[in-house]
Amino acid sequence: MSPKRPATRPLAMVVCGALAREVHEIAERRGWQVDIHGVPAEHHLYPDRIVQAVDEKLTDLDGAYEKVVVVYGDCGTAGALDRILERHRAVRPTGPHCYAMLAGCNTDRLSEQIPETYFLTDYLVRCWEATVLEGLGLDKRPELKEMCFEGFKRLIYLRQTPAADLEEKAFEIAGFLELPLEIWDVGLAGLEARLAEAVEKSA
Repeated sequence: MSPKRPATRPLAMVVCGALAREVHEIAERRGWQVDIHGVPAEHHLYPDRIVQAVDEKLTDLDGAYEKVVVVYGDCGTAGALDRILERHRAVRPTGPHCYAMLAGCNTDRLSEQIPETYFLTDYLVRCWEATVLEGLGLDKRPELKEMCFEGFKRLIYLRQTPAADLEEKAFEIAGFLELPLEIWDVGLAGLEARLAEAVEKSA
């Protein structure tokens, strides 16, 4: 860990790129004095990269903030992310993954769907080609689709903001995956509540 520097700012958030837009909106609405530092959303495909990237980011921020909140779930890191956070005295919202944060009061219902459900968010719908198709190499090797999505029985779109173009694209993705689509209008209340809890807990 790098030497501690005098704290100069009250709050930082290290945010998964898939949630950056929503976190900015919530922070602005709440009037938080916060610096937001992004981590590429593509790392979700490779959880080890999440751990490495967050560790590097927190090392850079050590001592510069009174509070640091890392906006991630465990996201498949098998507890490794929490060990990094403990070492840097950072905290994160409760929950096993980002989908639980967005689902809010639907968390119990959500847990019943895993692991046979593939989840979409506004971000994933908007960035499907770059994040998923290119990230998994399906743009060059479409024959890998069956292997990549084997075992999924349904597609749930956790929608933050209703938009006709995103809904249309979600149905196109469902057609590509050959999965039935459900749309859950979850908004941002669940994520906002978890962020607020984490900010208060980090004090």
